[in-house]
Amino acid sequence: MPDTREFADTVALKCLAWLIANDDLRPVFMGATGAGEDDLRRGASDPDFLAAVLDFLTMNDEWVIDFCRDAGLANDAPMRARADLPGGRVEHWT
Repeated sequence: MPDTREFADTVALKCLAWLIANDDLRPVFMGATGAGEDDLRRGASDPDFLAAVLDFLTMNDEWVIDFCRDAGLANDAPMRARADLPGGRVEHWT
């Protein structure tokens, strides 16, 4: 069964909440993205921002493992979710 956009939004929102609650990683995310506190609130309803959240998370395997463990998700959930957000599907023309 393919993942859905609802699945992607749910995983990304859980990831955003996890990042916000992580005192060590939140400032790294904010520094890397240039996001401010207001952006974090507004971003929860922006598919492009949620895609950026998952892009950030998946830069580091340890972050992925920690997030997935804490969220009760399979370790491949962030990448599967990312595929269903804007810019996530890579078209193969061969």
